[in-house]
Amino acid sequence: MSTPADDSAFLSELEIEVRTELIVAEVGQPTVAADTGPADTGPAVERLLDPDAEAYADAERYEVSLRTLLGAIEAVEDGPEPDHQS
Repeated sequence: MSTPADDSAFLSELEIEVRTELIVAEVGQPTVAADTGPADTGPAVERLLDPDAEAYADAERYEVSLRTLLGAIEAVEDGPEPDHQS
């Protein structure tokens, strides 16, 4: 797909903003790796009972949404050009 220069510039700026926001979301989210080991099941269970668990889930959904948006931007930027021949 061919995009005009303005669209290309907009997509580039949007990609930078989404990547920046994704970094912020990753840094602000607590690490789960320590909670997943078989010997350490306490924190994961406590997190499920924690009132902040909903906020944690919201943060995870937000990060997934940013990754999806980034993938869509990359697909538009890198997508194949349509065949305009009849």
